[in-house]
Amino acid sequence: MFPGEAAGAGPSPDPARGAVRLDPADVGLDAPESIPLRPLGFRELLDLPFALIQPQIATLAAVCGIGFAVAETAVLAITAAVSSATGGSDAGIAWTAILATALCGGALRFVVRGITVPIGLARVRQQPIGVRAALAEFAGRFGGLLILQIRYTLVGLGVLALGIPLIITVPLSLLWLGWLRARQFASVPALFEEKVPAGIASRRARTLASGAEWRLARLSWTLRLVSLLLAPPLIGLMLFVADISGTHLWPVIALAVATALAVFVFTELVESAARVPAYVDRRCRREAWDVRLPVPEGVR
Repeated sequence: MFPGEAAGAGPSPDPARGAVRLDPADVGLDAPESIPLRPLGFRELLDLPFALIQPQIATLAAVCGIGFAVAETAVLAITAAVSSATGGSDAGIAWTAILATALCGGALRFVVRGITVPIGLARVRQQPIGVRAALAEFAGRFGGLLILQIRYTLVGLGVLALGIPLIITVPLSLLWLGWLRARQFASVPALFEEKVPAGIASRRARTLASGAEWRLARLSWTLRLVSLLLAPPLIGLMLFVADISGTHLWPVIALAVATALAVFVFTELVESAARVPAYVDRRCRREAWDVRLPVPEGVR
């Protein structure tokens, strides 16, 4: 029995013996750089997300760029509408810009996650895909991914709501939240790779993460800290452009929103890419995914 069948899922494709491999030259893609199909060290888990992104940076940049432009336009349009309705209230404009940025930023992260993970899994199978195939997989698993995202958000809000009232409990709530999210770190790759409903993908992620929750939490925290190093240069660039253009309301809002969305995109891109090697690592460690059993002669 395959490991996925024990959780109610069908057996996931074998990365080494899947469908007929395509010649990357035939589909206009770079030569595939495979993720090692074996247990991975912590340093490898930190390095491989960037190695996964690099070969298809043009594809991912195109998707992220279009999503970024749509989100920025939506935030400015919503803020302008509220400004017109409230007679230009500064408080109304500020809160609308903040809430609209959070909402559109969440939607943008959702799209980036839904595109990056299937692209990464295709690299594991050594069958790289382009934008159209990634969008098709994203559309096919849209409902399950949305359920996982809603659960992810509700858990985060719930834990923070419990921890914030008492300042002393904030660090403990953040640690608890990191542990809870580490248990679901492999849920999105399981959703796409094993073609299962969201509930089964969530249970599969908990099973795969068992015994390694703090390791996965440390991986997520480290990658987020690395991603947040992008924020100071962006803030400095925003202030530089604001000095040139002047401190007019709408240019400042547009720059601030663009800075926040850029941080959202890059952070999600790196974390989504990290979910793929983490999924490979946990399946190899718990389910010997890298072990190849000999097939008897005459059996296909």
